[in-house]
Amino acid sequence: MRFMFLGTGTSAGVPTIGCGCEVCRSHDPRDRRLRSAGALRFVDAGGVERVLLIDCGPDLRQQALAHGIGRCDAVLFTHNHVDHTWGVDELRRFNAVMQKPIDIYAELHTLEFLRRVYMHIFSRDKNVNDSFVATLVPHMIEPDLPLVLHGVRVTPVRLLHGRLPIVGFRFDHLGPAPAGSPLPLAYCTDVSGIPPESWPLLAGLRTLVLGALRHRRHPTHFTVEQALRAAEQMGATATYFIHMSHDLAHAATQADLPPGVFLAHDGLVLGEG
Repeated sequence: MRFMFLGTGTSAGVPTIGCGCEVCRSHDPRDRRLRSAGALRFVDAGGVERVLLIDCGPDLRQQALAHGIGRCDAVLFTHNHVDHTWGVDELRRFNAVMQKPIDIYAELHTLEFLRRVYMHIFSRDKNVNDSFVATLVPHMIEPDLPLVLHGVRVTPVRLLHGRLPIVGFRFDHLGPAPAGSPLPLAYCTDVSGIPPESWPLLAGLRTLVLGALRHRRHPTHFTVEQALRAAEQMGATATYFIHMSHDLAHAATQADLPPGVFLAHDGLVLGEG
């Protein structure tokens, strides 16, 4: 059971186009951040390798090639913003490799967005040419209603992204977590507020993945300080910050973080070895 950070950057990525700041010019590979996404990779009870993607942004092709991801058993969408959905076309290659459809899971407003933007996928019969497009099976999810995917329990958790209600995801083993597993793990990106009813779902974690945009306040994202306060309240064994802008240099920011809290970086794997 491994969790991989495919991308840890904000919507503009780092380096940011047209910027010459210290972080965008940095030679530290941890300061190069693709758009935020994650992958849970594991072997199921039948011995089959499984990959669950969290979000599907515009860097998916690059991320899959860089980390040897050759299959996708499901995609879990946190919300409908472009930096989390603009890689859906790339899913067609996983269809071709696996010779099967891919299940996607999202709230209703995100599914409606995907159907509207990707009409060539979801209304394929209207295409002028029978093009090579993804074959996806949409499933609507709701907060607090868990589902089981290949032996892993996945619980959507209501979060707030400014005024937009979105979801994070909690991942649990159906039985006791084996030694070295990063589960129970919660993935909470693009969060600026946590409703009271969601806090119980974020208790008892081994791993918390939490958005922390920058130090300056932002109307739709936690600052580093706000994320630290939330992480302290959740009490996970280890917390990893994601969705970071070019305001945060990896080495300098990490040096100021308390024990047990880390800046994630692209390609970081939890549970390996």
